[in-house]
Amino acid sequence: SDLILVDDIAKLAATPLRSNTVLAAPEYCNANFSIYFTPSFWSNPSLSLTFANREACYFNTGVMVIDLQRWRSGEYTTMIREWMELQKRMRIYELGSLPPFLLVFAGRITPVDHRWNQHGLGGDNFRGLCRDLHPGPVSLLHWSGKGKPWARLDGNRACPLDALWAPYDLLKTHFAIEV
Repeated sequence: SDLILVDDIAKLAATPLRSNTVLAAPEYCNANFSIYFTPSFWSNPSLSLTFANREACYFNTGVMVIDLQRWRSGEYTTMIREWMELQKRMRIYELGSLPPFLLVFAGRITPVDHRWNQHGLGGDNFRGLCRDLHPGPVSLLHWSGKGKPWARLDGNRACPLDALWAPYDLLKTHFAIEV
């Protein structure tokens, strides 16, 4: 509900995955994803070594291409669940569903052009600031983050890019359906 596709999804689905990867996604190697993990994670060598020998780049799980055969044969659901079980016993990460994916896949994905995830349109998660589009072409708009366009539009505090989402608001239909 927080995505608008403005290109042919078949182009994204046709992304060739490297032979040693299970998924493809836009990567952001200049982002500091260490904030997703707690100090207890980083101070525990057996946990923090998870990222050893990897260029562990951030990626957003909102837009991914997954080879389901490789996923199943590699038992990646089990790996993610194991990190989530550890999280239940001792808090090792913050901010929802992304950290277990980072723990398993960061630095081990096929990169996809950033046009496929113009993410962060939901704004800054700390101060709620509006964001602009990243430079370059756009294939998918993603209101990732806390600020969702429907809430901001309904609250009369919209960001400029929320106007792109407004025509898709099903609660504000501009037509009547006759039965």
